[in-house]
Amino acid sequence: MRTGQELIKATKPFAHDSTARSWWYFLSTAALLLATLAGTLWNESFAVKLLCSLFAGLLILRLFVIYHDQQHHAILPNSFLAEILMRVFGILSLSASSIWRSSHNHHHNHNSKLRGSHIGSFPIMTKAQFLKTTPGNRFWYLFARHPLTILFGYVTVFIIGMCITPFLNNPRKHYDCLIALLLHIAIGVVLYVTHGWQGVLLGQTLPHFLTYAIGSYLFYAQHNFPTVSFTDHAGWTYEKAALDSSSYMRTSRLMAWFTANIGYHHIHHLNARIPFYRLPEVLREMPELQAAKTTSFHPVEVFRCLRLKVWDTESQRMVGLPKLS
Repeated sequence: MRTGQELIKATKPFAHDSTARSWWYFLSTAALLLATLAGTLWNESFAVKLLCSLFAGLLILRLFVIYHDQQHHAILPNSFLAEILMRVFGILSLSASSIWRSSHNHHHNHNSKLRGSHIGSFPIMTKAQFLKTTPGNRFWYLFARHPLTILFGYVTVFIIGMCITPFLNNPRKHYDCLIALLLHIAIGVVLYVTHGWQGVLLGQTLPHFLTYAIGSYLFYAQHNFPTVSFTDHAGWTYEKAALDSSSYMRTSRLMAWFTANIGYHHIHHLNARIPFYRLPEVLREMPELQAAKTTSFHPVEVFRCLRLKVWDTESQRMVGLPKLS
């Protein structure tokens, strides 16, 4: 059984995309998304409009993961056209390339560290740190990890976290975050003028709400699950962070399609250059990756993940809210 650098090297043959296949997945998903968005606006049945709106949300989610892969250069790494199109999508999806690349690359390089892993992910405190910190710090820490914050990720994670905050912190570097926010507002205004509140609700608000509620939970549960492991800088390795601190989220085939296989997260963290459509192949071909730490969208599993609050260094596991007495 391979470990360490040997294991990472064994994934390299899979880290090559098929240009035709990558373009097909991107363009077909984009076409389906445009069709469903059109369906939310131009048909007579409210039930059909609502169904189209929900499917649009799931398709935005799939396209977001495809965008995420391109930003890692896992797909279409040498295509100038793909780079332009993906940057446009990043702006339209409230995750402009400047902040996405910087925060997400940091996340990959610092995943599972007790210090520095909060950038591009959810914050982690040890039990001792939580008990010693100020009430204000505890409030904001718990707010960031609260189920409602995750549910309303459309506003909390993306509008505030990916657009407003980065721009205010560094306007010159993250000007595209402001463009994303202003364009999103402008699209909402156009939808209201042309189709009223129903157009705004079904053509913009509901699809984005669904996308970012699921997406924010994926961000959370992929690194906050009962058997996750965190460590300090001295004991950290890239391979250990991928296998011990990243989950394999088991889903149905349909949900795996809508999430573009992002549930194979331990493999993605082991080698982010592997295209999303090759991740199942890697799992089949590499026995070392088949004993992954798992979670799922089952309500019981969701509850188990959401109740986790701090890292207990004594028991070496994530635990619920500690008593302050």
